[in-house]
Amino acid sequence: MLKIVGPWAKLLLNRYWLISRPMTLGVRCAAFTHDDQICLVRHTYVEGWFLPGGGVDPGETIYQAAERELREETGIVLQGTPELRGFYANPKVSRRDHVALLVCHDWRQGPYPKPNLEIAEVSFFPTNQLPDATTDSTRRRIAELRGHCKAAHQW
Repeated sequence: MLKIVGPWAKLLLNRYWLISRPMTLGVRCAAFTHDDQICLVRHTYVEGWFLPGGGVDPGETIYQAAERELREETGIVLQGTPELRGFYANPKVSRRDHVALLVCHDWRQGPYPKPNLEIAEVSFFPTNQLPDATTDSTRRRIAELRGHCKAAHQW
């Protein structure tokens, strides 16, 4: 049996796990209006409409990442803590990628960001009238949140 002794051994084991089993984590945010519209973004580098979000930076919680990504991508300023609705494996990116889905009801609209190298467009859509270019994963997450289908395990 391998016995880990001392802080250096623990540090080395921790570094080994970071290298051999890295996991990436992202957030996607479902920001709803009072009349059941949802905020979606269109990126410059990939086609389709998506829930706003992005990667969780080192040292950042999923809630801090959600707050940052919403503000950067849409101008939305959170007023309360979003509700964690689930974690999803995202094998389209890598077998180690995961996405946290957060629902945001308590927010206010700050200034819309100007189109930039990442976000081409921000808009709100009725959840029952999503644009044709809405990605399949985004449609599934919205359907799950609306109770129209069972939650999946993969993004």
